Amino acid sequence: MEVLERMAEKVRWKRPELFANYSWILHHDNAPAHTALSVREFLAAKQITVLEHPAYSPDLACNDFVLFPKIKEILKGRHFDYTDDIRSNTMAALKAISQNQFQNCFEAWTRRWH
Repeated sequence: MEVLERMAEKVRWKRPELFANYSWILHHDNAPAHTALSVREFLAAKQITVLEHPAYSPDLACNDFVLFPKIKEILKGRHFDYTDDIRSNTMAALKAISQNQFQNCFEAWTRRWH
């Protein structure tokens, strides 16, 4: 729930025009944490539209086919002693992914949907 709260706040801050008229769509997979009643109730209360994710379709989850492999590639072979080190290095890896790569990810996601 905390992650959803932060995500909604980020959308409100970065894309106020979409947030104000509820015209943004959330896409997440069918993981139990995403389909829990409390999550569905939160999304309904905040009027957040969720794009349905077909069962057994990991090829439609951008995290699985782009984001996680890129982070793994950057962090491969490194060891961390503290959780804070993992967080900061993961954030650095995320920031190292170019805007163009993210754009390509969403274009691939759209092609996969079709």
